[in-house]
Amino acid sequence: MAGNRGKRPVAGPLNLMKEAIMKTNVGRTDTIVRLILAIVIFFLGFYYQSWWGAVGLIPLITGIAGVCPLYALLGISTSQKAQKI
Repeated sequence: MAGNRGKRPVAGPLNLMKEAIMKTNVGRTDTIVRLILAIVIFFLGFYYQSWWGAVGLIPLITGIAGVCPLYALLGISTSQKAQKI
């Protein structure tokens, strides 16, 4: 037999953290703001020839993915899906 096949994994701290982080917690307006902010940061980094433009990756990735790890840790959600539950 395969042991744990078909059984739900034990809810340990790492599993709970993974479930909390992977839920969509960035809403539509928040996504738009993050994407605009990412473009502005990229542009300013390019204009001033600074590596700080790379910081624009953070709002870009969280905006596209719809998941913000900081929001998950703080228990914040701007997503309407999460608010309906």
